[in-house]
Amino acid sequence: MSKSSNHILSIQDIRKKFGGMLILDGVNMELEKGKLYQLIGPNGSGKTTLINIVSGFFKPDGGKITFDGIDITSKNLYHTYKTGLVRTWQIPQPFVNLTTLENFLISSNANSGESFLLAPLKSKWEKDEGKVMDTASEIMEMVNLVKQKYTSSQNLSGGQQKLLELGRAMMSGAKMILMDEPIAGVNPTLAHEIFKKISQICKEQKITFLIVEHRLDIALQYADYVFAMNRGEIIAQGNSEQVIKHPQVIESYLGE
Repeated sequence: MSKSSNHILSIQDIRKKFGGMLILDGVNMELEKGKLYQLIGPNGSGKTTLINIVSGFFKPDGGKITFDGIDITSKNLYHTYKTGLVRTWQIPQPFVNLTTLENFLISSNANSGESFLLAPLKSKWEKDEGKVMDTASEIMEMVNLVKQKYTSSQNLSGGQQKLLELGRAMMSGAKMILMDEPIAGVNPTLAHEIFKKISQICKEQKITFLIVEHRLDIALQYADYVFAMNRGEIIAQGNSEQVIKHPQVIESYLGE
């Protein structure tokens, strides 16, 4: 992929070691705005480590990461979140004692009433509260959780909790969402529904997605562009058909 001003994420020569073992060996990736990217590769290839580094959960040992024109290489998880780069987790982590709606509302960055100084001044945040409620209703519709609006999140199905994670990320005003196995443990019908929702949101809301997923038979149908990793390196990239037929990709999976 050629460099352009349309790039939202640039990963340059990222390296990482754990206990002397090289996990990432000079990873380079360029991602454009408003596209659905997938990162594939056998177990142990470095996919989740890369997501952890890009999101600020880990720090790289070398290289540079630029998001939306900002150098985020040394930023932590909170600060990358504030720039609009949000990640979800393989195991959903909602506030289990709150309803779906409540989980959405507390995920918003748009309510000035949460400010310590402004909280006592209702006139300063009353309109914000209404806007956040409207946004929550819109996003619940997008992720098909309207009927579960008042359901405690701990009583949602596994697939519904994945959609809740997606909705919460959107409530934060995310420009880009990193997802680690969003359909793990989900039945095929709901897995397709989740990816259809992600694809629709990507196209309509212009949110960029980078998704790590092992269930390639389902996931690859929805990718705009695919990166394949093995042994800490990008070994192939392109559309789904090109990547899945690449000799190094075939060898890496058969060799697993």
